[in-house]
Amino acid sequence: MPQQKPPTPDNLADWLTLLEQRHPKAIDMGLERTTQVKNQLDIRFDCPVITVAGTNGKGSTCAMLESILMRAGYRVGLYIKPHFLHFNERARLRGEPASDAMLIAAFEAVEAARGEISLTYFEFTTLAIMKLLADAHLDVVILEVGLGGRLDAVNVIDADVSIVTSIDIDHTDYLGSTREAIGFEKAGIYRAGKAAICGDPMPPQSLIKHADAIGADLWLMGRDFNYMGDKQQWSYGGRAQRRNSLAYPSLRGANQLLNASAALAALEALRDRLPVGAQEVRTGLATVELPGRFQVLPGQPLVILDVAHNPHAAAALAQNLDNMGFHPYTFAIFGSMLDKDIEGVIGHLKGKIDHWCVTDLPLPRAATAQQLKDKLLEAGVEPEYKPDAACTIETFDTPAAAFANAQSRAGENDRIVVFGSFLTVAGVMEARKPELH
Repeated sequence: MPQQKPPTPDNLADWLTLLEQRHPKAIDMGLERTTQVKNQLDIRFDCPVITVAGTNGKGSTCAMLESILMRAGYRVGLYIKPHFLHFNERARLRGEPASDAMLIAAFEAVEAARGEISLTYFEFTTLAIMKLLADAHLDVVILEVGLGGRLDAVNVIDADVSIVTSIDIDHTDYLGSTREAIGFEKAGIYRAGKAAICGDPMPPQSLIKHADAIGADLWLMGRDFNYMGDKQQWSYGGRAQRRNSLAYPSLRGANQLLNASAALAALEALRDRLPVGAQEVRTGLATVELPGRFQVLPGQPLVILDVAHNPHAAAALAQNLDNMGFHPYTFAIFGSMLDKDIEGVIGHLKGKIDHWCVTDLPLPRAATAQQLKDKLLEAGVEPEYKPDAACTIETFDTPAAAFANAQSRAGENDRIVVFGSFLTVAGVMEARKPELH
């Protein structure tokens, strides 16, 4: 007799625990498994699809597109990741997270369709969320790529418009160690005859060559679209469309006009299918929200949450901190994965921070707090352990403990910046949940 499969979980938490344990590799690049199950599920979208990849800026660009399109009255589906507190954050329908019941039903559908095919946590959940969005009778769907582009599970979908926001060094074990290699991987989301948008002002030649080789309709920042701005407002100029007198995006940060311009280029490419008025663009940009992207929390001392986890993002965070004005002392809560360019991140921020609270994270591939301390010392950060010390380095078991220590030492005019892995920011969010609510 054929062996029966064990019963599937009846709640979302148990489902996620099961999926984390099933596949022998956490990351197993390739599209063959995902494509087979996608075809079994018959996932297809009867509305425009926008795919967004990039080293940094993916989440911000997705959030801006969602906000503008919802203001224009469209039924929008969004797949965005990772989540901070609840897995449901990854699947948004008409601005609201998917319910546990919706996600469990989608998981059951993938489980029934996969047969003996083993899927990673990311592949399984991506298929489930795409199935959920495809069946939801939406007007437009936005899909954020997880890692790279060419071999990412999201790339089993042929998008109507594809955006690459930025290209920099990250995930070198999987994508290569140069911008040229990484640019080729990210350009893998482009499609022949479809709008292929690049928001990076200096794209690697590999991206341009790949787009040309497959016959994609390549839109380059500075050639096909651009922006201009002053202290009060900014303007977008595209191939055939101008957007003048725009409010700055409510998302803070030095690179948000690049992200906003790429989003508006995508909307210009889709203007015949998804027309959007000037007021909807203004209001959508002015009201967009996205946790953990240079998110400044109210109160004293000031708390900044930023998921900067690679040198490119750390450079932007350093610039944003400089633009904030004077604060007597800056405290940092810093946790990172060990496979990141930790030295590069520290290099951009070591002159901006007075007191380092470095933390362990609850993943085997995370750097320990002691390893982070050692890298700070190697980078020339010199602590002075005195009551009025200009610099300290302390190690902690959790982001929450690190944050509590910083809060106990910071004055009301100081600031606390929480950065590094999503898990660092999520740990502090969890600790601050009562205040945030």
